[in-house]
Amino acid sequence: MEILNNLMMGFSIALSPSTLMLAVVGCFLGTIIGALPGLGPSNGVAILIPITFTLGLDATSALVLMTSVYYGAMYGGRISSILLNIPGDEPALMTTLDGYPMAKQGKAGDALVLSGVASFVGAFLATIGLLLLAPLLARIAYLFGPAEYFALYLLAFCTLGGVASNNQAKAALASCLGIGIAMIGVDNNSGMPRLTFGNLHLMDGVDFLVAIVGLFAIAEVFFFIESHGKGSSIGVKLDKVTVPWRTIWSTKWTMLRASGIGFIAGILPGAGASLGSFLAYTSEKAIAGKEGGFGTGVAKGVAAPEAGNNAAAGGALVPMLTLGVPGSGTTAVLLALLMTLNITPGPTLFSDRPEVVWGLIASLLIANIVLLLMNVPMVKVFVRVLQVPAWILLPGVTMVSFVGIYSLSGSYFDLLLMVMFGVLGYFLRKLDVPTVPVILGILLGGHMENALRRAMIISDGDWTYLFSSPISKGFWIAAVLGFIAPMFLRGVLAKPQRVTD
Repeated sequence: MEILNNLMMGFSIALSPSTLMLAVVGCFLGTIIGALPGLGPSNGVAILIPITFTLGLDATSALVLMTSVYYGAMYGGRISSILLNIPGDEPALMTTLDGYPMAKQGKAGDALVLSGVASFVGAFLATIGLLLLAPLLARIAYLFGPAEYFALYLLAFCTLGGVASNNQAKAALASCLGIGIAMIGVDNNSGMPRLTFGNLHLMDGVDFLVAIVGLFAIAEVFFFIESHGKGSSIGVKLDKVTVPWRTIWSTKWTMLRASGIGFIAGILPGAGASLGSFLAYTSEKAIAGKEGGFGTGVAKGVAAPEAGNNAAAGGALVPMLTLGVPGSGTTAVLLALLMTLNITPGPTLFSDRPEVVWGLIASLLIANIVLLLMNVPMVKVFVRVLQVPAWILLPGVTMVSFVGIYSLSGSYFDLLLMVMFGVLGYFLRKLDVPTVPVILGILLGGHMENALRRAMIISDGDWTYLFSSPISKGFWIAAVLGFIAPMFLRGVLAKPQRVTD
């Protein structure tokens, strides 16, 4: 009954004209961003975050807009995957395996509509899971002390490193780099400056929004100039778009299974939509067996990864809202937004700011319906976005980034710092070093340090206190497994490939 009352309060906020308009605009912009190859939800949200400050949006409105962009980008990633064989973002990679072959068979319209419905099923069920599970997890979070939070932050770094890169050493290096950047500024305990090199602008530390926009948006501009400067073209022609009811009905159980797998994967700190998409696809492929024809353009091969990655996107919001630990790269960016708005995600968020949480959940339920209605009849409109020339797209992205950051801080130094982070992000990606762990380190490094210091103060310097409770022990074990397991999984998955070759 309490959940229903809170949800009704959320709908009273979400159905207000201004909030509803923000959700629709966010869905539209997110779908366009997701359709553009390489941008993805992390970059899209990072680019648009400064707009929330320019418009002077309150916390609820800003979060509704950005999460609608997040969900929209997850929907839109399938468009370039199916038509161009180029994933709109990393989670949409698995969709190319059957989506593009299906399009080459003359079923591009069917593949786009089916993937849109699968995205709706995954995202809608994940939002229901968020509605039911988040309040329960928030109550459990009250049991967490400094030792538990330190182990939880470590788990986030280890699992994110295992999924975000094929090289654990590079992921660990990126995490350490992010933690090092988080240490810049005046030490809270001693009052001594750290890593400022005498620069007064660095005394307050590095603004994580500057780092995020630089590492994602500006670095993406550099990469786009290098790899897509000549524009893009449609690889498969899109003819008449109809709703394949029989195909959709035949994949209903696939969508449900994939949604469950994706939601669980999304809840894991740092795992995100990529893991949800991968597990959903591989599990359905295992169920179908050799006769399933996965990889040749089958409907289940399109429905499974799309339901999985969109369900994981919703699941990733659970640890972010209840524990203050992002479940994916995009939720790390959303966490930065909340912190900038002086909102601290965690168990107290549900009691201190219920209008933010329940307004968000209600808006997500509405946004899913808007996205379904938008992505089926308007799919040809979004396909045209793939033909936007680089000379229009690049100045737009750059202008939004510079104007947004300057309007936020009014500091030319932040603009220079943003460009420096863009250069850093460009070279990190050239070296195949993941940037998401860097962002996670900047966001959580200070909290992780504070948790460690509090734990040492409580225990009078006894390091065994970090392993004293069953919860902290469980997180430590999960962190070690989360860091090591991907090494073995990649080896196992690589063996069949060698036999095939």
